[in-house]
Amino acid sequence: MRFVGVTQRALPPTEFGEVRDALDIRWPAFLAACELAGVPLPNVPDIALETVVGLAPAGLVLTGGDDLAAYGGNCPQRDLTEITLLHWALSRNVPVIGVCRGMQVILHAFEVALSPVDDHAGVRHRVVGEGWERTVNSYHRWAATSIEEPLDVVARHGPVVEAIRHRKAPVVGMMWHPERERVPNPRDIALFREILLDER
Repeated sequence: MRFVGVTQRALPPTEFGEVRDALDIRWPAFLAACELAGVPLPNVPDIALETVVGLAPAGLVLTGGDDLAAYGGNCPQRDLTEITLLHWALSRNVPVIGVCRGMQVILHAFEVALSPVDDHAGVRHRVVGEGWERTVNSYHRWAATSIEEPLDVVARHGPVVEAIRHRKAPVVGMMWHPERERVPNPRDIALFREILLDER
């Protein structure tokens, strides 16, 4: 089993002033189905970076939850952590998969603007693209409608970009949550294994 670095949601401070990171318990189960083990990374940029440098992971998973600070979110520290990790991965050709917010981080890093979207939170809908046709869950309020190089659109729902792929680097983004499916979708498992384990 190979290890991957996994980013976490930032929780608001508790009544005692504790600031906590959190990871949906469904992530370890989904990653295990992909024959991967996730190492949760803290929302502290330098420590997260030191962790992945020492770990030498098979790749990184930028998870969902929280809006980016540029779009009203309240955790710029998480934004900085994930952007730092993404730049590190790009500079070393380390695979990255961005899920929902994670895809938004990738788009933001490549200066792709996001727009508010209606009827994309708490629904299921069809995505269409060459080899990507399927029904997926959807929990996002922000999305892109156009993409520029070096990113390519690989799936859409209407005008909304639902999945992307970098033209040269092993970087993929999806707006749905594979970990939230009751039974892991074999196509999601295959994609994670393709990108993170280089299985084609």
